[in-house]
Amino acid sequence: MERLRKYIGSPISLENIKDAKSLKPFGVTCRYLPDPPEDFDEFEFVTDFEGTNDLGLMVMVESGKIKRIFFGSISPDDPDVVSVLTEPQLKNLLDQRGDTVIRFFDHITQ
Repeated sequence: MERLRKYIGSPISLENIKDAKSLKPFGVTCRYLPDPPEDFDEFEFVTDFEGTNDLGLMVMVESGKIKRIFFGSISPDDPDVVSVLTEPQLKNLLDQRGDTVIRFFDHITQ
């Protein structure tokens, strides 16, 4: 997660987040888009991981700036239940798709 620390405090681009076509190259779909976001709100994205479309990427925003980034596994039985990725799972994700994740964050913080 050290690679993502530079995005903490970065302003988000609501325009880029709203543009579903611009998220496709990263393999990401926006699952929850607060429009307009509250002073403290959360954006939810979903992508595939290890062959299933069950990886949640939650971006907590305060006053338009990223405050926290959270990766979790979405339950296939209840999409509202998200479990934190283990350290090995997170390392595997960043080893496999770290460059794409970085480009995604570059895109949503432009």
